[in-house]
Amino acid sequence: MSTENHSLEKAIVRKVTLRIIPFVFLLYIVSYLDRANIGYAALQMNAELALSAEAFGFISGIFFIGYFLFEVPSNVMLNRYGARVWIARILLTWGAIAAATAFAQTATHLYVLRFLLGVAEAGFFPGIIVYLTYWFRSKELATTVALFTAAIPVSYIIGAPLSTWIMDNIHWFGWSGWRWMLFLEGIPAIFLGVACFFFLTDKPEQAKWLKPEERAWLIAELESDRKSRKNVKHFGALKAMTNPKVLYLSFIYFVYQCGSLGVGYWMPQIIKGFSDSLSHTQIGLIAMVPYVVATIMMIGWSRSSDRHGERKLHSAIPLAVATVAMVGAGMVTSPVIAIAMISLALAGLYSFKSPFWALPTLFLTRSTAAVSIAVINSIGNLGGFVGPTMIGMVKGNTNSAAAGLLFLAVLLAIAFVMTLLMRVSNSDTEDDSISAPIEEGR
Repeated sequence: MSTENHSLEKAIVRKVTLRIIPFVFLLYIVSYLDRANIGYAALQMNAELALSAEAFGFISGIFFIGYFLFEVPSNVMLNRYGARVWIARILLTWGAIAAATAFAQTATHLYVLRFLLGVAEAGFFPGIIVYLTYWFRSKELATTVALFTAAIPVSYIIGAPLSTWIMDNIHWFGWSGWRWMLFLEGIPAIFLGVACFFFLTDKPEQAKWLKPEERAWLIAELESDRKSRKNVKHFGALKAMTNPKVLYLSFIYFVYQCGSLGVGYWMPQIIKGFSDSLSHTQIGLIAMVPYVVATIMMIGWSRSSDRHGERKLHSAIPLAVATVAMVGAGMVTSPVIAIAMISLALAGLYSFKSPFWALPTLFLTRSTAAVSIAVINSIGNLGGFVGPTMIGMVKGNTNSAAAGLLFLAVLLAIAFVMTLLMRVSNSDTEDDSISAPIEEGR
């Protein structure tokens, strides 16, 4: 490649990145804030509404039942109406429901509202992942996905002190701090939904913010990238949902989500158990630490995956690290060491994400990937129901979250082994392809 072409390539990729990534990054921060802030609300809400540990675990997890049931239909709609319209719809409805959760008076209200929040948000994450494939080539995808998914730990970094500060300091009109926190943090999604409709561009062909020559170069590069993936398959929605490779990846992601979200939702209460003298704001500040570590490690690890063009080991190794760290977190008694172990566990869990999400696009066409990634994400996100619910049941029976953390460590070890068993072909002339250790369905 000539110096001139290389400079053009860098300039266009940078321009596209700066246009798309900061905006979808902001959307995902708000998304995760609205789904995860229930963990901070529990510091006041559980006592005010007389919620048991089991009830809170179910409230945390039922979000993912709604998410699971409507994930694939939502992505079918995204394919039909385009990312700009459908993602705007997702934001508007989830913002309204997230704000409405502040008015809940009973556990039943919370069950219904959290289920509806999952329904409203279904399709957002896989929709964005597929949307990124419309704009970025395979060789840039892991780093691009990492820049997007870094919003998850960043949402905790922002949300932990923000949520707990609101709870401690805002009690207007006699309303509890946790209610104001849920209401105020739900509103931004509504405004961003309106902004999404006007800001997002569905495809490079429609990008008026690119010069004609830049648009032509990007379209040609994406088409060349698509043709170069020799092992890419195309099949219909039903076949995508029953394809063994897709289901294999779905189970790995299910186990991963058990660990990741089990820790995420319960961390405020785990930290609260360190000392009765901690204020809600102090708990929020302590909870930031593991996510700062996770964000740094996640971006660095994804760049390593892109640099080496390798996905399998870059997905497996973080799971091994998270397994060992989760065992440590469940066994130690020192609060400082426990936070260090949780930090290491979350660094492993978040580093897994980007290389993993680069895998499906290596053996599926973009149209099939929209449904297949939705299948992986929806089945996998059932782990978001199982993880928090299991910890709630264990904590309710033992008054300790340690056994729950050890249970999650066992599941992560299984995911590590399954990831290692994937067969990956990787050479200079052949793109990565993966297969589960079973025959692909015909």
